[in-house]
Amino acid sequence: MGACECPALFLLLSLLLLPLGLPVLGAPRRLICDSRVLERYILEAREAENVTMGCAQGCSFSENITVPDTKVNFYTWKRMDVGQQALEVWQGLALLSEAILRGQALLANTSQPSETPQLHVDKAVSSLRSLTSLLRALGTQKEAMSLPEEASPAPLRTFTVDTLCKLFRIYSNFLRGKLTLYTGEACRRGDR
Repeated sequence: MGACECPALFLLLSLLLLPLGLPVLGAPRRLICDSRVLERYILEAREAENVTMGCAQGCSFSENITVPDTKVNFYTWKRMDVGQQALEVWQGLALLSEAILRGQALLANTSQPSETPQLHVDKAVSSLRSLTSLLRALGTQKEAMSLPEEASPAPLRTFTVDTLCKLFRIYSNFLRGKLTLYTGEACRRGDR
């Protein structure tokens, strides 16, 4: 059986390699456009949120961590320029990656680091790297950089969290909200 005869096998192999942060050579440019890919990341984020809901000790941070505001005003979002949407997603993804990495460092420095939350944080770090690679392959970074000079983007809205559960809730909401909205539109534009 040739590689072209089995696209499901290729998708499965790609999904197995992406969480490792490894580049998937020959991967379709638009792998993120397959709804199953993003759904897998959303499912992992929700699972991490659910696991850390019951975690009282060891899941509070010794400092507040800045995260992107994940609220979406759909009326405003639909009227935003594609470049502005891309910029908001890239800024949010970058801040979220920083927040997860900071949470990872804070967890590692606790006197009794719990294995389960640490595992979910490590998975989130890997997933965010993979999502960043998938978005780059889609070419969305160019859209974020192609904003006209006179169109100054609004500063990214942020707030702080003090627990791992809240951090994972933001992570999950970002994936289900802005990232899903943006990739859906970017994939539709690419199909035209």
